[in-house]
Amino acid sequence: MNPEGTQEERVQQPPVVEPRSTLQPTLTEDELLAQLERRDLPPESIEEFSQNSAAMKSRKVCVALAAHPRAPRHLALRLIRQFYTFDLMRFTLQPAVAADLRYVAEEQLIARLTSITLGERLALARRGSQAVAAALLLDKELPVMRTALENPRLTEAGVIKAVMRPNSPAAFVELVCHHAKWSLRREIRMALLRSPHTPLARALEFASTLPPPMLRDILHASRLPEKIKVYLRNNLKERK
Repeated sequence: MNPEGTQEERVQQPPVVEPRSTLQPTLTEDELLAQLERRDLPPESIEEFSQNSAAMKSRKVCVALAAHPRAPRHLALRLIRQFYTFDLMRFTLQPAVAADLRYVAEEQLIARLTSITLGERLALARRGSQAVAAALLLDKELPVMRTALENPRLTEAGVIKAVMRPNSPAAFVELVCHHAKWSLRREIRMALLRSPHTPLARALEFASTLPPPMLRDILHASRLPEKIKVYLRNNLKERK
């Protein structure tokens, strides 16, 4: 018997059609990015996208794919671990990124801060997310600290946390004490009055703006040098 069947059987058999990808490898980078702007793109299409070797050569496409709200978590995590430093930064700034994935990317980025160049840290301090800017407040280089303080995403809570850290550098505390924006915030002044690095002149100024009962509570747990605390307590007596 003919293993290939008779001529009649061959005619009746439906032709074999190779499955066709919905995401063509001939699309340009812009077209691929446009595809990923569709919020209704199903996870199956995103998985298929990730298997397109031509598409995955584009770093922009990889970031957009991982940031898509319907991207499978395992795929997004795999891509995050492969990102370069500034790809991670761009990923953390995508508004559609899930909070848990943003946290993973920020933690990975923060872990790299000790091994990247001064220029890269300056760029991250200027343009990075709130968490990254807050981490760079405690950088070893003064220009990085200064730049991070100007980051528009930095929050008051981030500054306070950095001031209160036991390893907070004296140079950073000095910067905050004289900063045109942050030194005016009451909660930050309260944190500075707990820091061992706040100079006497600034401590006097900040203390004068706080109610005496509040100042007493702050000084009770403050790490200011004892002579400064004595000076402030004596001033408190004169304010009665």
